[in-house]
Amino acid sequence: MGSWAKLKSTGWVFPTAVLSLYGFFANCRPAEPFLTPYLIGPYKNISEEVVTNYLFPIWTYSYLVVLFPVFLLTDFLRYKPVIVVQGLFLVTNYVLLCFAPGLTAMTFLQFNYAVVTSTEVAYFSYIYSVIPPERYQRATGYLRSAMLTGSTLGATIGQMLVSLAGLDYFYLNAISLGILSIAFLISIWLPMPQQGMFFRGEKAALGLRTKGQVEEEASAVEEVQDAEEAVEDGAGSGRTQGAGSSTGWCSLHNVVYAGRLLWSSFRESYSSRKLVYWSLWWALATAGYGQVFNYIQLMWDHIEPSSTSSVYNGGVEAICAVVGAAAAFCVGHVKVTWDVWGELSLGVFSAVGAGAVFLIGLTSNIWASYAGYVIFKASYMLLITITTFQIASNLSMACFALTFGVNTFVALLLQTILTAIVVDETALGLDIITQFIIYGSYYAAISVLFLIRGMYTACAHHCRPKQAMDQEQKEDPKVEMPSSDQFCSDHRQSSIRD
Repeated sequence: MGSWAKLKSTGWVFPTAVLSLYGFFANCRPAEPFLTPYLIGPYKNISEEVVTNYLFPIWTYSYLVVLFPVFLLTDFLRYKPVIVVQGLFLVTNYVLLCFAPGLTAMTFLQFNYAVVTSTEVAYFSYIYSVIPPERYQRATGYLRSAMLTGSTLGATIGQMLVSLAGLDYFYLNAISLGILSIAFLISIWLPMPQQGMFFRGEKAALGLRTKGQVEEEASAVEEVQDAEEAVEDGAGSGRTQGAGSSTGWCSLHNVVYAGRLLWSSFRESYSSRKLVYWSLWWALATAGYGQVFNYIQLMWDHIEPSSTSSVYNGGVEAICAVVGAAAAFCVGHVKVTWDVWGELSLGVFSAVGAGAVFLIGLTSNIWASYAGYVIFKASYMLLITITTFQIASNLSMACFALTFGVNTFVALLLQTILTAIVVDETALGLDIITQFIIYGSYYAAISVLFLIRGMYTACAHHCRPKQAMDQEQKEDPKVEMPSSDQFCSDHRQSSIRD
């Protein structure tokens, strides 16, 4: 028993294994590719127009409202409670899908699912708070593999049960409910982290602190000490109690320190022009991707109604997962100077994505639409992998976590604007074909923007005198991902200085 308890509290294998299991089961949802046919079918009997122009926009609006508070609560509550809540809300989602009739229940389901998606940031943030930095890369690979395997297997099982066994959509949702119940129970076994990344988490999370950050932290500590002294002076006989509470989780020291660390991380994250361009593409492209992903099943049902024809949504999603994983894997083995060719790559593959969305929206052939979606999703997964790596390799873990949250929030804000104007029945309330033409045009605009920027960057690089390039490299050396040994050494030196 003693060795088991020690493994749970200090080892990296146990939390990684438990979280990987949770990620596998939480993403194994055989019914998800068939959500739209289920909603507009005989079980829920909701019209396609109501699903498109009323029901799905509620998810977007709710997601925007809860994202930022959940992002802060995730760190404050130290991740595990948020993951448990995610598992509970996933179970609730499928309880509603299986047993709750009527439009009101499905409206609440959209808000419920918005909470689920807003808590996804806790999945990777959790593991970085409980394992040593030298294990980050391996643990991240295991977690992503678990998610991919779960989603691929879930989509494949769903497609096989529908196509080969003729299983009803209701039973797919019941099977998904059982699988997600297992995920919820697994989440309870996760060890509780000792601290968050911003709330008393500076020693665990900041393996690569810059000089500016150190100065900001010192300044924050000084301000907090001054504030606490002022409070204690006014407290009189309650000084002892005040001093004791200053070390609490909700203490003034903790909150002010977290606020200053958030601000210094934000300034560091967006101080580089190159990182701003990568973040801009992240936000713009993710907003468009979210719209395509949300409404693709409605497009497929419009091209070939599920009530009168076979549905292969699950097979297409499984292929997308495999192709996207292969594209992301190839990125790590391609030798490219991304500082020179990265923005041009964003423009080229965004153009490919735009063409794929136009194909989805303009074709009347379901197989062409399936192919267009696979191409679109693979190009997005390729680029988002490159973007994530470029941003993460130049920032500390705390800065990357904040950048992830800010970029996601901006993307969701843009997606909300698109939804409010294009989809919502109170505004234009456009039909599904017109929506996809607009989404294709949106991606085409992104492509043009980054093609122009990319060609300018490439030309400037090749036309620049060699001496100027050498001088720039001396003044602004390229930041590379540190090795595990280097990371540990820096972390130990940082701890000594603290």
